[in-house]
Amino acid sequence: MRFKDKVVVVTGASSGIGEQACIDFAKQGAKVALVARSNEKIESTANKINEDYHTQALAAPCDVSKKQQVISMSKQVLDEFGYVDVLVNNAGFAIFGNVKDLTIEELEDQLSTNLLGTIYCTKTFLPSMLSRKAGHIVNVASVAGSIGIPGMAAYCASKFAMLGFSQSLYHELSGTGVGVTAVSPITVKTNFFDHQSFRKIRPNYTPAALSAEHVSKAIMKAANSRRMEIIVPFYVRGAVWFTQTFPYLINPFLGSAFRRQLERVQERDRSIH
Repeated sequence: MRFKDKVVVVTGASSGIGEQACIDFAKQGAKVALVARSNEKIESTANKINEDYHTQALAAPCDVSKKQQVISMSKQVLDEFGYVDVLVNNAGFAIFGNVKDLTIEELEDQLSTNLLGTIYCTKTFLPSMLSRKAGHIVNVASVAGSIGIPGMAAYCASKFAMLGFSQSLYHELSGTGVGVTAVSPITVKTNFFDHQSFRKIRPNYTPAALSAEHVSKAIMKAANSRRMEIIVPFYVRGAVWFTQTFPYLINPFLGSAFRRQLERVQERDRSIH
């Protein structure tokens, strides 16, 4: 798919991967709908795109975890552009902590945004694609959708579910002209870890950590791909395969490593109090 004059919807567009994807699609001449809760941030990015790349950018404020807001947002986008060629379900966040310590609301919020937001947006824009027998849905998942991480149970659950949803939808849409591809990156250097729950374990990014630009390129590749999943970087696919094929070897090691990290955080908390 060439992106010149194509209509692209990106959720979670106020920062990080989503913002970068909007800019990169616009650079190739796409018309972009920026979706996020922060109207001020997406308005600013939309204005920059309109000025710098001379294409059409629409700020469409929406909390994707709210079904009625998604319905209203999709109507706004379709009224403006008439149809959608690419939907990038990127909105998502995590709260770090043990299940026993997090509130039910904190667990629900992650599932609502990361998973239900993807489902709501897919349901509202898919009919437009099917009617034209063309389009692509890109779901931004995570390697944490294949490997469970202690302290991030709800986030991992949402990404595991996103991969299952993507795979099922991929098969359902076979032959319709509409494609589905999940993009699963490892750690990305964005504001993902800015949530206060991560304040005591801020990651020291390794050289393997990805930039938003790197993941954005993978999203654009996915929008042209027949593959169900693209893992970024590609060599991590081997680690995912090994973990899933030999869980009895890997899970004890991973569990022990992450539990030690959680115990260190809890010990620091006790020493402070």
